[in-house]
Amino acid sequence: MTRKNKLMLAIALVTGIAFVVLMVKFRQAPERSQAPPSAIPVRILQISPQVFHTEAHGYGQVMPAQSWNAVANVGGRIIWKHPELESGSLVPAGTRLLEIDPGRYQLALDSTMADLAGIEAERRQLEQEEHNTRELLQLEESRLALASRELERAKTLSGQGALSQTRLDEQQRATLQQQHAVQSLQNQLRLIPLRRETLAARKTRLETVLASAQEDLKDTRFEAPWNMRIHQAKVDTGQHVSPGQTLFVADNISRAEATVQLEVAELRRVLSQLTDTDRPAPANRPAGDFTDFHRTLPLHQLEVWVTPTSMPDTRWSGRLTRVTSSLDSTTRTVQAVISVEEPYRNARPPARPPLVRNMFVQATLSAPTPKPVIAVPVSAVHQGVVYLVSDDARLQRQPVTLAWQQGDVAIIADGLAAGDRLILDDLVPAIDGTPLAPHVEEPASMAARQPGAEKQP
Repeated sequence: MTRKNKLMLAIALVTGIAFVVLMVKFRQAPERSQAPPSAIPVRILQISPQVFHTEAHGYGQVMPAQSWNAVANVGGRIIWKHPELESGSLVPAGTRLLEIDPGRYQLALDSTMADLAGIEAERRQLEQEEHNTRELLQLEESRLALASRELERAKTLSGQGALSQTRLDEQQRATLQQQHAVQSLQNQLRLIPLRRETLAARKTRLETVLASAQEDLKDTRFEAPWNMRIHQAKVDTGQHVSPGQTLFVADNISRAEATVQLEVAELRRVLSQLTDTDRPAPANRPAGDFTDFHRTLPLHQLEVWVTPTSMPDTRWSGRLTRVTSSLDSTTRTVQAVISVEEPYRNARPPARPPLVRNMFVQATLSAPTPKPVIAVPVSAVHQGVVYLVSDDARLQRQPVTLAWQQGDVAIIADGLAAGDRLILDDLVPAIDGTPLAPHVEEPASMAARQPGAEKQP
């Protein structure tokens, strides 16, 4: 680079520095804005206490409330089987289902009835014998009286010397023989009650044998005691069965029971909403005796629904009937038994299938709170604090106490009152006094969060 070029570069550098210094020195100060900070738009919910539906949810399996294991009480060959005695068939009450060969049981019954007829004949014979013996006894007693008078006369004549001793002895002998005859007949009459008791005992024993024979004959026929669905059929015509052998299994279709696992806290919360729970316990009730709670609590106030997990849009109304006596050792849940009436009669397959054995279901127990409560979305509670809109439209942090939480809804025990405006948005940072532009959330959106407010199909 030549000397001339270096000089021009130095002049340009000095000129630029001087221009920058002049600009900084003579610049004008920036104008300060006096406009207030802009309000933050937020969604709010007007607090209004309302009746809330507490719920307990559980899963389990459906079983028939009543099942019949048809067991053979007598042995023999199956001579007839109903064509519908197959797994899955529906059978009305009173239908003859199965018959075991009754031949030898009918013979045993006939033999016993013949023996009873023989006992009856012996009884009538004994009555006739008693009647005859009493008539004969009257005759013999008359002859004895006559012989006794003859003996007295013979003694008188013998004392006067008008009758020999031989004739007197003969009369005494005849009188003794007549006394023996009377005594013999009296003994026969005394034995008749004993003989009658013996016949009665034999008759009682035969009546027992007859009843047993009748039961054996009755046990050769199987009839449906109620409307049922065949679960299993294990025999066929011509097969020989033995006493104690299971022939088929059938389920009563008038009622089904779902045994579901429920959280203890959830069930307790639902039951605590029942209106009679504050009623004092009877004075004579032992402490800790809850085995009959299903009779002491107004369980009819519960709303119970059973839903097949494979068809969540189908529900069956039920009722809580009892709770098992112990907790599940693995899940620490309690087993509640829910009864559903007429699970077949009210079915409409395929849209609404019946509740069948071993179907997996979800159960929901619901009860309204006896008094209105404050329910808010869980997302509006921030570590025990909610955000409110003050009267001058500014943010206000408010500590609250939760009573319980159900799904995405929190029940507030303390800290909120009717008319408060709750902020539904999560503000970051949430500083007291921040100006807000509130927008009221539709009241229906909070009601939709309550499962109890849903329309049940």
